[in-house]
Amino acid sequence: MNKLALLLLVVPASAQTRHFSADDLPRIVRVSDPQISPDGKTVAFVVGRANLKEDHWDSEIDLVDVATHTLRAMTHDRMGAGSPRWSPTGDRLAFVAADMDKKPQVYVLAMSGGDAVQVTKSKTGIAAFSWKPDGTQFAFAAADEEPEKKDQAKFEDWFEVGDNDVYQKSRMMPVHLWTIASGGGDAKRITSGTWSMPNHLPGAPPALAWTADGSAIIMNRAETPLTGDSATARLELVDPATGNMKPLTGAATEEGSPVLSPDGTKVLYTTARDQKHAFDSSVYVTAATGGAGKDAAYALDRSISGAAWLPDSNSLIVGAVDHTKPALWMQPLDGRATKLELGALSPAPQVNIAKDGGVAFTATTPDHPAELYYLAKAGEQPVQLTHLQTVTDGVELGKSETVHWKNDTFDESGVLTYPPGYAPGKKLAMILFIHGGPKSASVEAFSPTPQILAAQGWLVFEPNYRGSNSDGNAYEAAIIRDAGVGPGKDVMAGVKSLEARGIVDEKRIAVSGWSYGGYMTSWLIGNYPDVWVAALAGAPVTDLTDEYAESDVGWLSEDIFGPAPYTGDNLKLYVAESPITYAHQMKAPTLILSDTGDYRVPPSQAYKLYHALKGNGVTVKFIAYPVVGHSPSDPIRARDVVREWTTWFTPYLAQK
Repeated sequence: MNKLALLLLVVPASAQTRHFSADDLPRIVRVSDPQISPDGKTVAFVVGRANLKEDHWDSEIDLVDVATHTLRAMTHDRMGAGSPRWSPTGDRLAFVAADMDKKPQVYVLAMSGGDAVQVTKSKTGIAAFSWKPDGTQFAFAAADEEPEKKDQAKFEDWFEVGDNDVYQKSRMMPVHLWTIASGGGDAKRITSGTWSMPNHLPGAPPALAWTADGSAIIMNRAETPLTGDSATARLELVDPATGNMKPLTGAATEEGSPVLSPDGTKVLYTTARDQKHAFDSSVYVTAATGGAGKDAAYALDRSISGAAWLPDSNSLIVGAVDHTKPALWMQPLDGRATKLELGALSPAPQVNIAKDGGVAFTATTPDHPAELYYLAKAGEQPVQLTHLQTVTDGVELGKSETVHWKNDTFDESGVLTYPPGYAPGKKLAMILFIHGGPKSASVEAFSPTPQILAAQGWLVFEPNYRGSNSDGNAYEAAIIRDAGVGPGKDVMAGVKSLEARGIVDEKRIAVSGWSYGGYMTSWLIGNYPDVWVAALAGAPVTDLTDEYAESDVGWLSEDIFGPAPYTGDNLKLYVAESPITYAHQMKAPTLILSDTGDYRVPPSQAYKLYHALKGNGVTVKFIAYPVVGHSPSDPIRARDVVREWTTWFTPYLAQK
């Protein structure tokens, strides 16, 4: 035996194991939007892979056979392919992809063979589309064109400011409804005006649904195209022949995501529980002809993130988070919800349902990224249809578990991830990774960033706190007029519960988060200054009055704090709940991260925190990403964010 072979035999197995790292992030395959063919035999879905050479995500539409799991790609070399939708008879597949001008358009691919045919030729690109039930037409949404200007008029580019973000550089054009033959041709404008189908950043499409006989289209109508006015969106029934419109429900709260029942008699849609903005999201049902809706999942008392009809038209599959576990339920329109048994799977809330009741959905497990699954019927085991993910092969991951504690009147929960190969017996450094939203939740699923942090040898604690959408409406609504103090106490109670277990080195605890997690980080280092050895605040809300005035969704502040800060004495609460108010108490060395074009949390918030810390002699570093968006979405900058996370904390969490 040679010396090299002998050395390989004596190397400990632990030395050969690999841990998850930021370099693995671009290797994760994105799997989304499953759509079952009308005959139930095939599922179309979107696959996205990182293109590091050009720093974007390449996407394609694949088909998988439900019986054999045979996979085939359908849209080679189509930039931005997505939104696959079967024709009513299943003989064609429509999808969205970029044209030569990089504008999203509708394409149709015949299942009998041949190349995809471009159907729409909108100069502004399409924002959403829907098949007519007889397969002869599409309805689609597209923004109006800016009027052509010549000579001096080219410089008349001023625009009225309304409820948009501080970095809006030009007038936002209204989005309106059109129809076109499914084989192509001239498009017909159906609606017009200064109102608009709502614009949601970072890009959620408007909602469209035909009635069963094709005599009407259900769509959203907002007062203006400004993203800050998206809360005014209401569902309308539109006559495609005349353009005449009437409200579907007449409600006074934002509505969206209409879906017609299989028998054509009902429409499900999303709105807030009890029709109050700050409350849980729920799913309502009304008659297809219109009328007041009824909350179909009120007794479930979970924030509904996705819903789809079952074939009987009297029950739904709904998706939500249940404490720290994403879950699906079968929800009768009149009756108790039944949770589907999915084992270790953490499903995405959006599902697609076949005519025979089969359910296609994507899901992760704690040690594996998303794959496509199929559930033939409730009570059976889900079948994995794809095996696209190899990024965790041969990787030793950290174990995650749900932890519980009590604070005030709440039973609270979060997720604790241990370092790979964790052995009890000594106290470890711990980093808090606080979720944003605040209407979100820390869950047991495949979570790349916590795994990367745990691989550094740290405990990673992801706490839920009042305002999280994990534990019912009372818990979510408890954040109203209590954005910092109450959630701060919740998080600290969770930290104390872990310290009591004897596993945490109290002198090596760090805190971090993005967006509302950045707000919580800023709040905690100002109000609990002696706890933290270091901090990272990503896209942090630090001054609530600035957030109200400069963000694209300033109205969300009113959901939490009531009237605007400039009315009555309401400014007092905005100031008291702003982390920047407590900057003079902050001590933790802090890394700040922000996009320069962040419309949701403008970087002025980050600049304010940076100068406050620097002026008070606190160690601070501020890194800005020169992109538009609430966080970097391209694979290279997204990878760098996580690299900065680990690099910043390493010297502070090292064993002293």
